[in-house]
This record gives sequence, structure tokens and C-alpha cells, in this order.
Amino acid sequence: MASIEREFPEGYSEVTNSWGTAIVLRKAREDGVQTAWDRSTIIKPCPIGTDGVCCNTCSMGPCRLNEDRPDRFRGVCGASVPTIVARSFTKMIAQGCACHSDHGRSIAETFLKVARGEAAGYQIKDFTKLYALAADLGVNVQGMQTNDIAEQVGIVALNQFSQQHGEMALVKRVPAKRLQLWRQMGIVPRGVDREVVEAMHRTNMGMDQDYKNLMRQASRTALADGWGGSMIATELQDILFSTPNPQAGKLDFGVLDADYVNIVVHGHEPLLSDPLVDYATAPEVLRMCEEVGAKGVNVVGMCCTANELLTRHGVPLVGNFAQQELVIATGVVDAMVVDYQCVLETLPVVAQRYHTKVITTSNKCRIPGSLFIEFEPTRVASTVKEIYRTAITNYPNRTDRVLIPDQDSQIVAGFSFEYTKYMMGGSFRASYRPLNDAIIDGRIRGVAAVVGCDSPVIRNGARAGAAHEELVRELIANDVLVAQTGCSASTCGKTGLLLPEAQRLAGSGLQSICEALGIPPVLHVGSCVDNSRLLVALAEMAAEGGLGDDISDLPVAGAAPEWIDAKALTIGQYFADYGVLVVFRPKLHIEGSKEFQKYLFEDYEAITGGKWAHADTPAEVASLMIDHIDKKRRALGIHERRERVLFDMAMRRELGE
Repeated sequence: MASIEREFPEGYSEVTNSWGTAIVLRKAREDGVQTAWDRSTIIKPCPIGTDGVCCNTCSMGPCRLNEDRPDRFRGVCGASVPTIVARSFTKMIAQGCACHSDHGRSIAETFLKVARGEAAGYQIKDFTKLYALAADLGVNVQGMQTNDIAEQVGIVALNQFSQQHGEMALVKRVPAKRLQLWRQMGIVPRGVDREVVEAMHRTNMGMDQDYKNLMRQASRTALADGWGGSMIATELQDILFSTPNPQAGKLDFGVLDADYVNIVVHGHEPLLSDPLVDYATAPEVLRMCEEVGAKGVNVVGMCCTANELLTRHGVPLVGNFAQQELVIATGVVDAMVVDYQCVLETLPVVAQRYHTKVITTSNKCRIPGSLFIEFEPTRVASTVKEIYRTAITNYPNRTDRVLIPDQDSQIVAGFSFEYTKYMMGGSFRASYRPLNDAIIDGRIRGVAAVVGCDSPVIRNGARAGAAHEELVRELIANDVLVAQTGCSASTCGKTGLLLPEAQRLAGSGLQSICEALGIPPVLHVGSCVDNSRLLVALAEMAAEGGLGDDISDLPVAGAAPEWIDAKALTIGQYFADYGVLVVFRPKLHIEGSKEFQKYLFEDYEAITGGKWAHADTPAEVASLMIDHIDKKRRALGIHERRERVLFDMAMRRELGE
């Protein structure tokens, strides 16, 4: 795992741990371009809003409350500080669920069109997963043709959003003991839309005023995402575009090529980006490139759309959330094609300084100053061709303000649940048993999920992006196997942590497992919605036995060390309800209520076995996670490392005497 020492521009090494980011950030400032990195130093967070005690739900406010002052403990409507904080927290969870689930709905609607032959640009690629999902959704496949099965799967999947009563279909994948607890708590989700609407209703002025009762609805809404919207998106995307297997790829600014037409696909949904990649080498495209003097088209990814393409096709990843404006500032991006989520409104503003065409494709995410080319799955081919024509004809308009940092990193990504199971057990004995055994034997201390965004907002003196790397290095050095999704994964990929060569940074036990399997100590699982893969993996670990009889018994923990979006809170909540410790940094917007904070950080563990925690530094995050894993190991009686004893024939005879 070779590393190249780069000289940072003066003062920039304190801002980011990425040399490429520092170089382009300096260029953007020299070009007179303001980015999120600049705005983060100009705009300071509101201390009242940060603590979650500013309520603007009705016109009698906004009410600025203070738990320590009796005269400011309640808003004009009478709502107390714990109620206001819980309402704000629940609203964010509902918003996060809506984002992931509307993504899942789009996939389900397209999937149904494909099954009915109404979307010619797609086809079913993973038939094994189609049949498995049909079984979990209760579709009887006996005597049915493939397209008929797919149609029924699409209908049932789409109904999960509008279902009003009963339980969502995929909760049958939840371990029995955990599902029974959810039923007792009354938090098993009924339908995605039902839970989001009820959450928004309960959080209105004059509505639910018991923060514990509000949190039950927050839980039910978050679980509707994890076991509904996100899981449906992941499952159907796998069936349409193939289930990921490990792919070798590259990432960072160096994947851009000045001799090619550079198209950056950005956002979260692969419905357009996947067929767009397929068209890159079409004769028509190559002919147009030749006419403008380009060698071809270079399609690269940004954010979670990038993770979808990387894990399935090895498409290069140029940057994460925090770098999206800077990628345009290189001066060589001919078109940035966005769908939705995590897209900055300033992209067209930055593009005005250069030549880039910012193309929006979803009516759910229109941006002033962008070129709108509406995407519809029934006419994907014509949309793809229009995007290519726009990008290629824009190639000659480049200015002389061009800079591509000569830095790219190798990465291995695509460790889906199915591949990981195969990796450990083979074709005929695919199983998570070897993972459980390695944990029981002490070679692997536990498993950690490190997920979420990378943030240009620097807090507590930490460099942007560095928290992921520092946390992951600490975990693997202590024999904790790490799984990553989203921008967190690609951030660590830039530092070589997602390569098999990173084994040398792991503890001796984890290193021995990685060497035997030929894998990195950090596994790239996929995009943000693919956190649902981790839910299924944990269920599989519990089912294999030897590590207790519930998810809360497992020596596992999760963290989002640079969280930004409401989607991160939704993910955190469904893992806390699953029985997992989740540690967030920076702090949650709940500190204005000590009572509510105590409920999430302490009391919640007695209710679900999982809980929330906060830490200021990556080292503190790692310490909380490792201490929690060790606590679970002690409870299981596996805290002392024991080498496995292989019985020889003499020992077997002794057993029979």
C-alpha cells in the first residue's frame, strides 16, 4: 500500500487530509469562486438551533427555549423543552426516511415497468435474487414466468409504501426475538407513507407532547426506512443492475482526463447513470468525440451514485459530497449530471466561472441556472443521447483555467451481503459461520460500521475528512472488522484503507483473517441505502449462533463521524432500535434537553439494547465503540482469547472412555 508524500499548500493541511482537495480548493479561491469550504468559515451555527431548542412550527414563534430557565422552559403553545427537542429529532428522522424511501419508490415503479415491458432500456440481471425476494415478499412463483414473477414482486414492493395496516413484508427477515420486542413496543412499521405522515402529524403544534411516545413513532418511521424504503431500493437495484461483487476501481481527482470529455454523474439513484455508463463506447459517441478533438468520453461518479457504479462496474469515483464544487473548479468537467439528494444549489454558480454544464434530471431536484433534461425510464435511450450530445459539444468551450491533481487511489469495493456470505463459505456452504467463529476465537474482536458523509465544516480542530480515516485506523488496529457505506467508504478509500495491502495496519488477529480470505480489513458495502445490507448481515450473524440470541448480544457498533444529513439520523435510529450502539460526531441537535439526551444516551439501552452516543474526536468515538464491543464479549464469555483446539485421534479415544 504505497503512499505518496505530497506538499500541501501553506495552511491547507489544517483544513483537509486530502492533498487533491487542498490543491483544487486553493485554485478555486484564486479563481474567485466561493465553495462550501469558504461558507463553513463564514456562517456559524446558531447555538440555540444546534441544541434543538428553537421551535418554528407555528406563527406564535419561533420560540427560543432554555431548559435551565423556568420562564423559557415552555413555548407559547405550552410545549416543554423535551417535547420541542423530541419533535425536532422526530421530524429529521421522518425527512430522512422520506428521502431514502422516495428513492426506493422510484426504483419500484421502474422495476414494475421493466417487468411489464414498458421500459426497454433495462433488463433483469440477477434472477437468483429475484426468486429470493419473491419468497420474502410472499409471492408464489409456482408455474409463473420470470416477467410475471417480477411483476408481482414489483406490485408487492410498491404496496409497501402505501400500506396502511399490518406489518411491512420484509420485517420477516428480522430475528424472532428482536421482532417480538418491536411488536411489544408497538414500533413495527405498517407502511412507509403511513409512518412518515403520522410522524409529521404528531410533531405539529398541539399534538403529541410525550417525548417517549414521540420516540416510538420516530422508531417506527426509521424502521420503515431500514426494512422498507432502503431495503427495497437495494434489493430491486441488485435485481436490475446485478448484485455487487468486489470490483477494483480508482478514485480522487486524478481520474479526470483532460484529453477526454468528462461527464460526472452525481446523486443517489442509478436508474439513469447505469445505462449512461453503458453508452460511453457507442460508435455514435466516439464519432462525435472525434469531431471535437476528444479521445472519448470519461464517465466518473460523485457521491452515492458513484458508489452504485463503482460496486457494480468499477467506474472511477472522482469525489465525495464535500468535493462536488471543487470537481467543477478543475476546469475539465464538461457536464455534471445530477439526479437528487446531496446536490448543492451552488453548482451552477460555480460552473459559470468555468464552462461546465450542470444538468438536472429529476423534477424533484430542480436548480436555478442548470440545464433541465427530464429523465423518464420509458425513454432512457433518448435522454442518454441528449446528455452525451450536450457534454461533447461543450468540450471545445473549456478555458485555460485547468488543473487536475495527479492523484488517484486504488480501491476494492462491492462486498454485498451475498458475496460476503459466499466469500466465507464457498458456493456450497455459503455462511457467516466463519465470521462468528473468528469472533468467538478472538481473532476478530467485533464488527463496526462506519458510515455517513464527509463534511467541509471543521469542528474541534479536526481536518475535514480525517475523522473517518483516524477512526477506521484505530478500529482495525484493535482487530475490529470495519464495514463502510457512502462517502465514508470513499473517503477511506483515498487513503488506501480499502485495499488488501491495508492488512498490515490491522491487529494480528484481524490480519490473519484478511490474509486467509485475501480481503481488506475495511469492506466497502455500497451506497447509503445499502446500509440495509448491514441489517441483513447482522440478522445472519445472530441466526448462525454462538454470539447470543439477539442482535443486542452481538459485539458490534456503528458510527457516523462526520454526519450531515437527516438521512444519517434515520439510519442511526433504525440501528439503535435494532440493538446496536451508534456514535455520532458532531453532536446531535438534542443537547438543549438533558432529560431527552439522557433518554437516548442512557435509558434507551434498557429498552432496545441499543443506544445513541456522542464524542468530540475520532479517538473518543473509537474508544466508545471498542469499549462497547468488549462489554458484549464479556457478557458472552468470550472476552479472553482462546485458541481453537483440534482434536487428534488419541483425544477422541479419551472422550469415549
